[in-house]
Amino acid sequence: MTPAPFSVRTLGPGDIAPMRAMLAMFGRAFDEVHTFGDAPPGTAYLARLLGSDTFIAIAALKDDAVVGGLAAYVLPKFEQERSEIYIYDLAVAEAHRREGIATALIMELKTIASRRGAYVIFVQADHGDDPAIALYTKLGTREDVLHFDIAPASPGLRG
Repeated sequence: MTPAPFSVRTLGPGDIAPMRAMLAMFGRAFDEVHTFGDAPPGTAYLARLLGSDTFIAIAALKDDAVVGGLAAYVLPKFEQERSEIYIYDLAVAEAHRREGIATALIMELKTIASRRGAYVIFVQADHGDDPAIALYTKLGTREDVLHFDIAPASPGLRG
C-alpha cells in the first residue's frame, strides 16, 4: 500500500494554526512535549516570526494535518553580502516517516535558499541519530565539528 500523498508549504504570518500544529508535532517527534507545549508563543509573536526575513517555517501536510516540519534561520553574513541558512529543527511524525517527507522539506528549503541568494544551508545532527545522519549525508557534505553551548551572563554581571 502506498502512503497518502502530502503537500509541502512555506508558512507565512497568517498561518498561526499550522505553525501551532507544527510545534505540537515537533514536541511529539522529539519526545519533548513540555519544551514545545508548556509556554507556547502568543499569536502576535508567531505572526511576527512567520513574517520575518530571518525565519523560515515549512510544513508537510496530509489532509490539512501537519505531518512534518522544518524551522530554519537566515543568517546574514558580515564578510560578504550574502547569507546562509541554518536548519534548526526538522521532524516527521512517526507514523509518516520513510515517505520522503524530510527530503521534500529540505528540497523546498533549497528552492527558498536559491531565491534568497543564500550560499549554503547547514544543519547539525546528534551522534547516534542515524536516520538524520543518513539523510543529511545523502543531501550534503559532512563536516565534523564541535558544538558548545555558552550561557548568557547572569543579570547584573558583565563579561
